[in-house]
Amino acid sequence: MFGVLRSLSDGLAKTRKSLAEKIGTLVLGEKIDEAFLDELEEVLIASDVGVETASFVLKDLKDRFKRQELSSPGQVKDRLKQILFEILSNKPTQLSISASPAAILVVGVNGTGKTTSIGKLAYRLHAEGKKVMLAAGDTFRAAASEQLSIWGERTGIPVIKHREGADPSAVVFDAVTAAKARAMDVLIVDTAGRLHTKSNLMEELKKVKRIFSRELPGAPHETLLVLDGSTGQNALVQAKMFNEAVGVSGIVLTKLDGTSKGGIVFAINKELAIPVKFVGIGEAIEDLRSFDPKEFVDALL
Repeated sequence: MFGVLRSLSDGLAKTRKSLAEKIGTLVLGEKIDEAFLDELEEVLIASDVGVETASFVLKDLKDRFKRQELSSPGQVKDRLKQILFEILSNKPTQLSISASPAAILVVGVNGTGKTTSIGKLAYRLHAEGKKVMLAAGDTFRAAASEQLSIWGERTGIPVIKHREGADPSAVVFDAVTAAKARAMDVLIVDTAGRLHTKSNLMEELKKVKRIFSRELPGAPHETLLVLDGSTGQNALVQAKMFNEAVGVSGIVLTKLDGTSKGGIVFAINKELAIPVKFVGIGEAIEDLRSFDPKEFVDALL
């Protein structure tokens, strides 16, 4: 556990420098007042926690301050940690893959690390003893199918794919048929990276989901949205659009090792009630971590 926490802590170093060190400077004082709390709110917003979430946090702190429940900066920091933990704990963060086969649809825009995250997730599940199959539903980029095939070769996981430009729904159909025939435990489907603002592409994604549900009742059992943590508030916008289109059940937040915008985790949880289920904190195959709210807050603060 300590090793995992230390790695997560390392990955969150830039966010911690932006958020925790500023908070640390604030709590060096001997007393708190309205000005102290207002400055704390500005620190939270600057760290991409979001205006709505920062306002929610500060209302709790100010109410407690007025009731004289908080009398020192140290107490404020302790309460802040508790609030942030509660925000991240409002939804289960574990994958729901009890069905057989369990189907996971992975969506997101190009450049977020979507296909790489799929490979790392497949590796994790395979290492746990599950029979995993991948489906290359991103048929518009030849590189995406090739990249997924490379992951399959590295991990010994079968990949269902069609020629470039093929109908993604046909790939899903064949993948579901194959997953059933081979008694797979988990089927993970990649999809074409698309701008969340392109309505025609989002309609196609809805079609893929309909085919999925038709061929495998209850599928997809998880719809994971891969977000680039370095994009800050734009990640929140993407989450809103994809959630409206296909119903996102969990977030995979990547590139936290190179950003000071890790506070977006709280905005996504608070404003959309979508839990972060995995975080990417590095390039290694093991660097896709299961998201644990307590570990995250501890590593951050």
